[in-house]
Amino acid sequence: MTWLSTIVIAFAMSTDAFAAAVSKGACLTRPRFSEALRTGAIFGFIEAMTPLIGWGLGTVAAPYVQAWDHWIAFTVLGVLGLHMVHNGWKGEEDEDTATRSRHSFWLLAATGFATSIDAMAVGVTLAFIDGNIVITAIAIGIATLCMVTLGVMVGRLLGTALGKRAEILGGFALICVGSMILYQHL
Repeated sequence: MTWLSTIVIAFAMSTDAFAAAVSKGACLTRPRFSEALRTGAIFGFIEAMTPLIGWGLGTVAAPYVQAWDHWIAFTVLGVLGLHMVHNGWKGEEDEDTATRSRHSFWLLAATGFATSIDAMAVGVTLAFIDGNIVITAIAIGIATLCMVTLGVMVGRLLGTALGKRAEILGGFALICVGSMILYQHL
């Protein structure tokens, strides 16, 4: 896997977290940079750990599916991408509309885990194609830290519309990466 693919995957994985962060930032009254950075660190750590877990699971299964690995990668990334595009088009509103100055750790951790399930699936996929999981996990964590921190800070000003557009772009990016993997193996 190329460095460009790693960067694309990292930012694609962080777009759903960015969308959630924009929503979280919109719920906060005047979010401070320290709160945005705290939120980004929580999301980034979780988002970096889940591909490692997925890779571990995928490593166990990889010898059994080696002949179809490129099709599996294409399908998983394509389905995840379509799911992200669908969620971006839904225009779903955040249920938590009460304003506050800080979100609880557990709420942020639960939201971070919910947005990182796709990163776990990417970890499984990387095990099938023998991608460098450590570099990819670090890239996903750093991209998520940056995107979530930015998302919280601009969330109050921009609302959820920008976050949903970013999720749609991230979905299309995953579809493109999956298509590139399939093309390279055929």
